[in-house]
Amino acid sequence: MAILEKNRIKLQATAVNKEDAIRQAGALLVESGCVAAPYVDGMLARETTMSTYLGNGVSIPHGQYEDRGHIQQTGISVLQVPAGVLWDEDDEDELAYLIIGIAANSDEHMTVLSNLAEAIEDPDMAEELAKTTDADLIMRCLNGVPDGV
Repeated sequence: MAILEKNRIKLQATAVNKEDAIRQAGALLVESGCVAAPYVDGMLARETTMSTYLGNGVSIPHGQYEDRGHIQQTGISVLQVPAGVLWDEDDEDELAYLIIGIAANSDEHMTVLSNLAEAIEDPDMAEELAKTTDADLIMRCLNGVPDGV
């Protein structure tokens, strides 16, 4: 099973707040067998200790070290929220459009994170990923195969 698969991508989603967005990204990981449900609580707890917002509209919520026992297999989920969700209540400019849930027992996810870093370095690409209706585009970009993007 690949680290990022279509069944872990939800396009055109809405989220009422950061917690809702994290829960939705976590649910994609749970439903696809990557993690047990308690892992999502760990994702929420992690966010209270340090923001997972990277910039350019991307956040990467993930569990804490002690949550690793809930990981069944490494996986990444992508929740796309075209309207954005406020990530930092003290900074109204910090809107997340791509919420990328991460569950990893080892460094298997590093290639995807490296590709993500490259994609969001380019604000135009980050915006395109935030608005696309093509899950394949997100998969190609995060798997490192931009295919003309």
